[in-house]
Amino acid sequence: MRIDLHAHSTASDGTDTPAELVRNAAASGLDVVALTDHDTVAGHAEARAALPEGLTLVTGAELSCRLDGVSLHMLAYLFDPEEPELARERELVRDDRVPRARGIVAKLQDLGIPVTWEQVARIAGDGAVGRPHIATALVELGVVGSVNDAFGSLLASDGPAYVEKHELDPFEALRLIKGAGGVAVFAHPLAVKRGRCVPESAIAALAAAGLDGIEVDHMDHDAPTRARLRGTAADLGLLTTGSSDYHGSRKTCHLGEYTTDPEIYGEIVRRATGAFPVPGAGG
Repeated sequence: MRIDLHAHSTASDGTDTPAELVRNAAASGLDVVALTDHDTVAGHAEARAALPEGLTLVTGAELSCRLDGVSLHMLAYLFDPEEPELARERELVRDDRVPRARGIVAKLQDLGIPVTWEQVARIAGDGAVGRPHIATALVELGVVGSVNDAFGSLLASDGPAYVEKHELDPFEALRLIKGAGGVAVFAHPLAVKRGRCVPESAIAALAAAGLDGIEVDHMDHDAPTRARLRGTAADLGLLTTGSSDYHGSRKTCHLGEYTTDPEIYGEIVRRATGAFPVPGAGG
């Protein structure tokens, strides 16, 4: 059983539509895929409608958080999308994306880089605009060689074009996820190439506050980091997941590049009370 619990569509910053994502997941030999767009559930209905037979969809979102000045992402699985408190916070984060992106474009222009808002808006299309769209614009202009290069330099959290946005306190995010019946997993917690990461003492504090797991097997974690995180998870009683963090053609990772153990997936489903996985029926 092959399970990928972190993927993005055009509802946020992926390049596959939700329908294309689930079809590509099935073609990649996955049995389960999670749609976890940034701060939105807008792609869930389309993904459900197109879900191929034999593929199960886990609905979710990747929530933008900040702790002591450091950005981090919280994967929320199988929560009730209609729960009003969490829905309101997702909307606040989404509403701040456009002014934040415009601010990043202005900083890049001040650095002499000829990126324009029109270019970024074209790349984002109907999705929730974010740094990956700006990174793609920088690739188009030949300023950087890849999206990852942009995230590791100009757009990094300590980079010259970084602009903060409205983000949840992760402890509040945990409260909201749990209140909506969801399960919370800290995404790529030690992805140092993206910028600053919270200390491992923060992971312990989040675990004490109800964090369910940490994403261990991820393209931005090397082998020693994955081993270190497994030890941390064992010490704290946290689940460990593996995921591709697929963004379509925007990044080099592919669906199913890293996967989650079926027993851990089963425990995530057991803990969730806000929603259930959706079995495919040949959509």
